[in-house]
Amino acid sequence: MKIGVLMIHGFTGGPFEVQPFADYIEEKTDWLVKIPTLPGHGGSLDLKHKSAESWMMAAELALKELKKQADRVIIVGFSMGGLIAMYLAMRYKIEKLVLLSAAVKYISAGQLLEEVRVAAADAVKGRLAQNPLFHLYEYKLLNTPVTSALEFLRVVKMVEPYYDKLTQPVCIVQGKKDGIVPMTAAEHIYNQLGSVEKEIYHSDNGQHLICYSDDCEEWFAHVLAFMAKPHE
Repeated sequence: MKIGVLMIHGFTGGPFEVQPFADYIEEKTDWLVKIPTLPGHGGSLDLKHKSAESWMMAAELALKELKKQADRVIIVGFSMGGLIAMYLAMRYKIEKLVLLSAAVKYISAGQLLEEVRVAAADAVKGRLAQNPLFHLYEYKLLNTPVTSALEFLRVVKMVEPYYDKLTQPVCIVQGKKDGIVPMTAAEHIYNQLGSVEKEIYHSDNGQHLICYSDDCEEWFAHVLAFMAKPHE
């Protein structure tokens, strides 16, 4: 029986956001892993005139293609990709869901301020060029039209009323140091889900790019075990 894994990246991101986990899965299993690039995303951003529907449709087409090649499909969604994963799971037969830093609530102001403070401290010491987080946010801020941010919020609103319709086993991974999605987001999803089999894994050191956390090998192993466990 062939298992396929569809991995969906986040808003203003690209496949690189989930690539470390994809590599881990491919190393440990014979599963088929696919990571589509959503319209306007990837190495260079071109988000103008890209709609929430276009992102969902691209993910849906990738799912249909994967379903032709695999008997069972698991979806892993990162940040906004977690919302799109839930949207697809409402419409198609999906074996399991894995939600990484799923962006169902607004930004965690406290942690973002802490990350800005660290970047500012680096600037004072002349080390700003070495702070990758600062450059990631800087690039995104300069290349994200306000209209695209509103489309992202439309994705949030489209999925929100239907959490209780999801019944697949779900594993949620949330970083305790996430500057974009607050810790309460994971609890919010967990409490609303209709799934009987559901769990939350907290990454002590995880920031928003959870697949690059210091403890990622620990949660990679935990989540892969969840994915591999037979479900009838």
